[in-house]
Amino acid sequence: MDTVPLSPQDSAMDTLHTAGIRFAEALQAGPPWLENFWISVTSLADPKSIFTVFFPLAYFLDCKVGVSVLWIGLVSEWLNVVLKWFLFGERPYWWVHESGLASKELLTLRQFPLSCETGPGSPSGHCMVTGAALWPLVSALTALASRHCRSRAVKLVPFGTYTLLMLAVGLSRIFILAHFPHQVVSGLLAGAALGWGLEPRTPVARTRGFFVATALALLLGTLALHSLVLAASIDIDWSVRVATKRCSNPAWLRLDTRPFASICRDAGSALGLGLAAGLPLHPGGQRLDPRQRVAGAVLALGAVQALHRLLQPRNITLWYCTTFLKYAAGPRLVASLLPRLILTLVAPRGSPHTE
Repeated sequence: MDTVPLSPQDSAMDTLHTAGIRFAEALQAGPPWLENFWISVTSLADPKSIFTVFFPLAYFLDCKVGVSVLWIGLVSEWLNVVLKWFLFGERPYWWVHESGLASKELLTLRQFPLSCETGPGSPSGHCMVTGAALWPLVSALTALASRHCRSRAVKLVPFGTYTLLMLAVGLSRIFILAHFPHQVVSGLLAGAALGWGLEPRTPVARTRGFFVATALALLLGTLALHSLVLAASIDIDWSVRVATKRCSNPAWLRLDTRPFASICRDAGSALGLGLAAGLPLHPGGQRLDPRQRVAGAVLALGAVQALHRLLQPRNITLWYCTTFLKYAAGPRLVASLLPRLILTLVAPRGSPHTE
C-alpha cells in the first residue's frame, strides 16, 4: 500500500514538534532537585489559581485591581479555550506516541501527575491566562513602588519578577510534557497582549446586569459554538480521547482540565462579579485598615480553598454544575461577606475605620 506523503505544513510541524521533544528531554535531564521546582511552578500558575489565589490577594490590596485580575482572567481563559478548539494543538506526552517517534527512538521522557491535561495544547493556557491576569497586579505594584521610591531598579522589580515567573512557567510546561515550546511562546505573547489591552477596559463600574449578561453569553455562546462545530463534522473533542489513550496513569486524568470546566469557571466567575457588583471593600461606609486587609486576604485564601474542596460529585454533569456555582460564590464571598465579617470581629464598636 502506498503511503500518503506529508504536506509541507505537516512536515514543518513534525520538525517543530521533534525539536520541542529534544528540548523537553534536555530539561528532564537536569538536576533532580529542579523537578520539584518545575512542578511547583506549574501548579502555582494553573489558571485556577487566578480565581482562587491571586484574585483574593489582589482584591484586598486594591478592590479595582482585584476585579481587573478576575475579569482579565475569565476573558483570557475563555479566549484560550476557543483558540485551542480551532488550532488543534498537540501535546508532547501524547504526540511522541501518536507520531510514532517513541517507537523509532529510545526517548528518556517521563510523564507526571500534571502532564495529562485533556484539552488541545495551543496556545498554553498557563502562560496565556496567568500572564494576562497578573498584568494589572504588576502594574499596581509598579505604581506603588514609583510612589514610594525613586530608584529605577526598585520600580522595575515587579515587572522583572513577572518576566522571570512567566519564563519559569513556560519552562515548567515543557518539562512536564504539557506543551511544546512554540505553544508556550504564543501563550506568553497572547497573555501579555491581553493583559496590556484589557487592563484599562476593566468594567469596574458596570451594573449587575452587565455581568449576568456576560455570564450567559460565555456559557450559551460556547454551547452554541460547540454545537455548530460538531454539526460541521469537526471533531473538537478529539483531545480527550487521545489524552485518555496516552496518559500513563488514568488517575492523572482530571475533569478540571477539560475545556468545559474552564467555561464553567469563567461563566461562574462573571456571574459572581455580578452578585458582588456594588459591594465595595468598605461596606457600611467603613474601610479596612492595612492590618485588616492582611487578615482579609488570609481569610479569603482559606475560605475560597475550602469552598472549592466541597462537593466533588462523580457525575460529570453535576460536577460541572457545582463548579459553576462555586466560582459564582467566590467573588461574593471575597468582596462582601469577608469584609463585613472582619469589621464585625475586629473593628471597635461605634468607631468607624478610616484608611
